[in-house]
Amino acid sequence: MSTNSPIESHPFEPFLPEGARILFLGSFPPQPHRWCMRFYYPNWINDFWRIMGLIHFGDRDHFCARGEKRFDEALIRAFCTSEGLAFYDTACKVRRLRDNASDAFLEVVTPTDIPSLMARIPQCSTLVTTGEKATGVIANTFGCAIPPVGGQVEITVAGRPVRFWRMPSSSRAYPLPLEKKAEAYRMLF
Repeated sequence: MSTNSPIESHPFEPFLPEGARILFLGSFPPQPHRWCMRFYYPNWINDFWRIMGLIHFGDRDHFCARGEKRFDEALIRAFCTSEGLAFYDTACKVRRLRDNASDAFLEVVTPTDIPSLMARIPQCSTLVTTGEKATGVIANTFGCAIPPVGGQVEITVAGRPVRFWRMPSSSRAYPLPLEKKAEAYRMLF
């Protein structure tokens, strides 16, 4: 493992639509060569948008661009805006200890200031982490218990009560079938 790896800054601005009610927090985007769009969960082989398609439209391919190996970013942005879904990550700066997207080899150099982020979306009452590393960062930040996968705990963020949910990772490396992941995420909605 290389501790001399360069520090990477987050490539995306927080996506905080007006009226956002749920904030999804992953750890950090994969390297740009893995992206199929410039938005959250950009890796074609990540199942996040398939999970959302299955839950909200009964179609795992709803957000897939037909006939292409990419997601329909415009459709995703419109959906997230209309549903009040906000996105960012738990790290603003990271160092990759191996040349891959695995959280296991991701060192958080600068964690995200979650209270400041939440202050920008005053109607948000639900914080969701989508993997183990992101969950650990939130638990450390707020000194709270780590919820079980698919479960929640109550925390206080930016002076208000917030439900902190831990969802299974949407990475295909996480050993759970898409349908089972969708069952866990469905509880949020």
